[in-house]
Amino acid sequence: MTEFVQKKEEYLSRITGELKEKFEFFRNFLVESNQKYNLTAITEEKEVLYKHFLDSVMGESVFFKGANVAEVGSGGGFPSVPLKLYRDDLRFTLLESTGKKCDFLNAVVDKLQLKGVTVRNIRAEEGGRTAELRESFDICTARAVARLNVLAEYCFPLIKKGGRWIAYKGSAEEEVAEARRALNLLGGGEIKCYRYALPEGYGERTLVVTEKIEKTPEKYPRANGQIKNNPLSSFPKGKKDYLA
Repeated sequence: MTEFVQKKEEYLSRITGELKEKFEFFRNFLVESNQKYNLTAITEEKEVLYKHFLDSVMGESVFFKGANVAEVGSGGGFPSVPLKLYRDDLRFTLLESTGKKCDFLNAVVDKLQLKGVTVRNIRAEEGGRTAELRESFDICTARAVARLNVLAEYCFPLIKKGGRWIAYKGSAEEEVAEARRALNLLGGGEIKCYRYALPEGYGERTLVVTEKIEKTPEKYPRANGQIKNNPLSSFPKGKKDYLA
């Protein structure tokens, strides 16, 4: 992954001119809106640059050209907004369950004049059960939403067969191990992990990427309480771990 890691400097060097102005506007608007909308604990300028902006765009090479992307739990718009600023060919549907955060996201889309970006005030598991959204996206992505075994059940019902799941995580080894059963049940293939470090000690990161090789069974996603309280990696008491 040397080429992947080297892209950090390339991405930072591209934040110039109009793109720099848009990033600065987005950062200022994020910080100004944070108290009202409770969007992020990260507000210091360099932290926002590295932990939000750079981290979001580090994954752009694994997004298909012209992909139709669902983002689960959009919150403050990461990774979707920085990715859209870098890659105007991408189309996004932002799924966010909190109305106030949807208000913020709609304001960002309007103020930055982002074409091909739609905000939906809906829970991911509800979206995954609707004919309009189920298995209709090339890619589903999420960042800092839930553990992988839980997140997979939110995301996979939204992805079409042949599409891709892209999850932004920190250290992910343990989560990847516990998510294997969930991915098998939901139609996922081999798990690939792309690891990189943010500059100046701002953290180790992992992109978890999985192709969807089979359709998701109709019974998934389950209700939100079931997904959280009985994640697909769990086994009845006394059963051996599925990785044993």
